[in-house]
Amino acid sequence: MTDLTQTLARPRARLAGRLKLALCLFAVLAVVPPLAHAAGEPFLIVVATRMMVFAIAALSLDLILGYGAMVSFGHAAYLGLGAYAVAILSRAGIDDLVLQLLAAMAASALFAAVTGAISLRTRGVYFIMITLAFGQMAFFFFVSFSTLGGDDGVALPARSTVLGLPLLEGAQGMFYATLALLVAVFAGLYRLTLSRFGRVLTGTRESALRMQAIGFRPFPYQLTAYVIAGCLCSVAGVLLANQAIYVSPAYMSWHRSGEMIVMLVLGGVGSLTGAMAGALVTIALEEGLARFSDHWRLGFGLVLVAVALFSPGGLSGLLRRLGLVRDAT
Repeated sequence: MTDLTQTLARPRARLAGRLKLALCLFAVLAVVPPLAHAAGEPFLIVVATRMMVFAIAALSLDLILGYGAMVSFGHAAYLGLGAYAVAILSRAGIDDLVLQLLAAMAASALFAAVTGAISLRTRGVYFIMITLAFGQMAFFFFVSFSTLGGDDGVALPARSTVLGLPLLEGAQGMFYATLALLVAVFAGLYRLTLSRFGRVLTGTRESALRMQAIGFRPFPYQLTAYVIAGCLCSVAGVLLANQAIYVSPAYMSWHRSGEMIVMLVLGGVGSLTGAMAGALVTIALEEGLARFSDHWRLGFGLVLVAVALFSPGGLSGLLRRLGLVRDAT
């Protein structure tokens, strides 16, 4: 069988094995707050919340990069759109988290549909550059948005409410709300990638020409995936704004998009569990190395070089090579 046929005919008998690592990660994350309080380090709850926020962003990027082979350097724009949706609605007196999430996803869907329809008519480095251009357009738009602080950003009056209740006010409430959304995003993407849509999207990654030959037009599938990824990344933006109680254009800079790609490389491109693990490890390394030196990026760069040389498939690839998992999806 060809690689494409094997991809489209991937058996479902391995579902339990693919979920094992993800369930372990969720279980470990769930006990972070009590362990942090027991250790007298409540700040670890804040760090773990930030890890999970970027895990959601990494999952969204993995849908288009890992499964659709669409390398976007403008993906952080949706992180910023989600964050600014919170800031704008808060100023209008709308502080309900559900309404903010819906508004952020609607704005991101519109932006992704328009920019994606244009970007997907290009390939390779041209696609990378046009997504970078659209991302920077969004960045400079909010830099010039003086009403919301411009380049300095804007502080939020308070965190969002959930059905009128201040459930996110405490660090622990914010942590478990983020964990719940992370589980929901992972579960949704997991089912999506195993569906007919996901198999066709993966097929376009392997060979768009072959997919056309068997009757599937890649463009509608790629554009749909692009819009879904943008919507999910905006969820991370809403959470990031609430976690920091602050919004800045820096959230949507191309540097942030690059950081998300690094998370995927570290965890394993094309693996949902790897995307989560990559985000968690990246933030953990940033926090840990920064405690030892102001030049922590040098140490982080050495880690990336080691991964590129000795484990090109990232953490998920390393686990497969060690025989610990059969499939790290």
